[in-house]
Amino acid sequence: MILFPAVDIKDGRCVRLKQGLADQVTVFSDDPTAMARHWVDLGSDWLHVIDLDGAFSGKPVNEALIRAICSGQGMEKTPSVQLGGGIRDLDTAKSYVDAGVTRLIIGTMALEDPAGFEKLCAALPGRIGVSLDAVDGKLKTRGWVEDSGLTATEALPRLVDAGASFIIYTDISRDGMHSGVNLEAMTALVEASAVPVLAAGGVSTLADIETLYPLHAKGLQGVITGRAIYEGTLDFSEALAWLRAKG
Repeated sequence: MILFPAVDIKDGRCVRLKQGLADQVTVFSDDPTAMARHWVDLGSDWLHVIDLDGAFSGKPVNEALIRAICSGQGMEKTPSVQLGGGIRDLDTAKSYVDAGVTRLIIGTMALEDPAGFEKLCAALPGRIGVSLDAVDGKLKTRGWVEDSGLTATEALPRLVDAGASFIIYTDISRDGMHSGVNLEAMTALVEASAVPVLAAGGVSTLADIETLYPLHAKGLQGVITGRAIYEGTLDFSEALAWLRAKG
């Protein structure tokens, strides 16, 4: 199971939001590339990078920083990067793949433009995943500020049929709150999904990872963590070693 350190970029800085709220910002570094290098130096093979400005504006904003991260600038190894935020057309998606992004996370487009999303998956097979971000079970779009009217399990079959190769599920109410994982919702989604699933939101201690780990056998590919590794409630190196010991 993969442990993904999150590098969220807003106004050119590495930040974390609480519950996805743009005005609930904690800045952890003025240099996102240095922060990315830190996690890679600790042994991470993957980075979970989000252009928050792009998510809110609907278009890429921090592309230069993202290109620097994907190039492995100053790093001992070049990380695999999964990227989300502001990717709402094929040209943007292709530009990021050309820049070295391994796979792309689509949110708004997947839920609001089914035809465009299917075209994107066909053009970049195996590289496109969907972020399903929910409050009280209902999915949000456009940077988590608008309601889609759908639940994750309602949206899932169409997304997989369209070509989604992985799913990220975030319980927004738990994101950045150190409140633990929503095991019931994660279990339901993993059991319903025909493609790998990643857990996000509320992963704040090693105990949370231990709680989620049994779902790996059912299709949980990884866990995304942000605020917890920046504030130290989750020791990234310890968690990485624990997962690698599990094989």
